[in-house]
Amino acid sequence: MELSWVVVQPKNNCLVGQTFLSDELKIKPDRQKCLSYRCQIMKKHLNTLYITSDDAYVHKDRETFVVEVENKKVLQAPIHSIENIVCFGFKALSPPLMAFCAENNVGISYLSENGKFLARVYGAQKGNVLLRKAQYAKADNEFESLAIARPIIAAKVANYRSLLQRHQRNHADQSTDEIANVAMTLGNRLGDIQRAQSLDELRGHEGECAARYFGVLSSLMTAQQGDFIFTQRSKRPPLDPANALLSFLYSILANDVRSALETTGLDPQVGFLHQLRSGRPSLALDMMEEFRAYLGDRIMLNLINLRQVTKKDFEIRESGEVRMSDDARKAVLHAYQKRKQEEITHPFLDEKMTVGLLPHIQAQLLARYIRGDIDAYPPFYMK
Repeated sequence: MELSWVVVQPKNNCLVGQTFLSDELKIKPDRQKCLSYRCQIMKKHLNTLYITSDDAYVHKDRETFVVEVENKKVLQAPIHSIENIVCFGFKALSPPLMAFCAENNVGISYLSENGKFLARVYGAQKGNVLLRKAQYAKADNEFESLAIARPIIAAKVANYRSLLQRHQRNHADQSTDEIANVAMTLGNRLGDIQRAQSLDELRGHEGECAARYFGVLSSLMTAQQGDFIFTQRSKRPPLDPANALLSFLYSILANDVRSALETTGLDPQVGFLHQLRSGRPSLALDMMEEFRAYLGDRIMLNLINLRQVTKKDFEIRESGEVRMSDDARKAVLHAYQKRKQEEITHPFLDEKMTVGLLPHIQAQLLARYIRGDIDAYPPFYMK
């Protein structure tokens, strides 16, 4: 079975997407001069297999994986065509399949129905110990941590502003003065972010910008305004449908970023902005800041504005927690996989690649900065 595009099988409760990409990356630490070498990278953007059905069973058949639902085979493909299996709930995977995945660097992640990370299964770590040693040294030094955290937060805020400006261009008749004012404020804060002298000061600027941005996010919803009202970010648990969508999207994005960091040889637990905490993938949370607007918020807005999800797809529990239906989860996963298939030109490298490859590229650029190969870490800026 050849998988070269997004395959959606709602009845089978599994989603598969794939893009192949071979890129030669030009490393440009600054725009005035190029390094005297080129980094040769042959990278294959592989599948992520999402399993949502309670009745699904995944097992190994020679060099392929087989997905069965109610004892009927619904999907079979080469194991080497995937890099991650993501199960919502503890689905049944055969021990031979798990062993094969561990031996061949195929990650297995377990998330709750709402996308909360539960566990990850992986084999022996093959990361570069010298790279991790350098990572730990920078993480222990606030000055070095700031050098990485500042551009990440600057990119996050700039991407927030770009999303607001995109709405102003595409929906000039519905845009408000409040959106324009927030976009201007975010632009003005970029200088403060670049001048931050401590991580606490940087976190303060980031928190203020996020609060202003989320304060107008509801205005970017051009459809179903009465059903999707967003006043502020709420999580653990999400208290409205829009927040439930964002929390789910951020969870699967964090899983992708974590996988990219592990593949590169970096330790996803040791970050530069998010404080160390047992079980927290701090570096993954750091890096995903660049992608929140692009791979989280934009997808959430499209799902609502295109009516791909509606109010009936959500359930409000007695505790106030809002949960998505199975159909809504499938719609989100489908939209997320389709976005990963899209091709863009990387704003720093000036190379074409699929969106799904971005976490891997940024992880490689971060590793090169930590090794001292480039002068500064270049975060992702959306256009």
